[in-house]
Amino acid sequence: MSRDTLSRPAPAARKRTRKDTAGRPRRARRTEARNARAAAAFVLPFLALFGLCFLAPLGYALHQSLQKTERTGPLGLGREHEAFAGFAHYAQALSDDRFLTGFGRVLLFGAVQIPLMIVLATALALLLESASARGIAFFRTAFFLPYGVPGVIASILWGFLYVPGISPLVKIAESVGWHVDFLSRGTVLWSLANIVTWQFTGYNMLVLIAQLKAVPGELCEAARIDGANAWQVARHVKLPLIRPALVLTGVFSIIGTLQLFAEPMVLRPLASSIDSGFTPNLHAYSEAFVGNNPHVAAAEAVLLALVACVLSFGFLRLAGGRAEGRG
Repeated sequence: MSRDTLSRPAPAARKRTRKDTAGRPRRARRTEARNARAAAAFVLPFLALFGLCFLAPLGYALHQSLQKTERTGPLGLGREHEAFAGFAHYAQALSDDRFLTGFGRVLLFGAVQIPLMIVLATALALLLESASARGIAFFRTAFFLPYGVPGVIASILWGFLYVPGISPLVKIAESVGWHVDFLSRGTVLWSLANIVTWQFTGYNMLVLIAQLKAVPGELCEAARIDGANAWQVARHVKLPLIRPALVLTGVFSIIGTLQLFAEPMVLRPLASSIDSGFTPNLHAYSEAFVGNNPHVAAAEAVLLALVACVLSFGFLRLAGGRAEGRG
């Protein structure tokens, strides 16, 4: 028998080999299909909630902003019906000085309050995650507690601390010869910034602490062995590695700033400097439920959503560009 004959596989072996090679792709395809179905089962509930809670209200607001209410009959006393208005409501909103002033006010608010809050949250997170910190659980809970207080309740609590005559802060300031009015036209915006900072610094701190937990301890230990002190480890090791969390908190803060509503709404009866157009959200609320003009309010809401998207994605692009430049 020749050597080629001995090395040639038997017919049964060749049949089994062809069967195995044909079965493997089928098993791989079945596995991929099963994994795809499992992934879809996890993603579909999010997509359903996203469509129901975000896309549907936004689409309805967009539809309302393009409609107008017309009345038939003599003197407009007949039946009402909806008609297409085009971009007339957007033009009316953009020509309203109070609405535009409110946008400028919240942009100034965010330019000052957001960096201050992020810096404070970062400092607290680094402090609580340092090796020398004591009572971490207590202080972490204490700093987070203000986030558990609803914005309306927080504004009422701080309102008692701002109103002259009953505020202990005003009395203490007057005892040392400093006359201050927290609700005056020049200071009320920063009084609101204080409420927001008090309420959301703890939340941002927890987001940053969660990212700090993922920083490998070997990197910090290696930096200390090389002679780096605590400040240098925080600056050159920890801060670059928690950059995604810093960007995330920045985006959340930008969106939250543009949605500023509860705090000025609660303090409005206490401060004459807060009018119905103090913030874009407050102006849209007044147009819809006080001025009985829901179509203009819908247009203002859509404009507010567009500005929030532009600023958020612009911030993400700016942060991503800086990260690539450093890399």
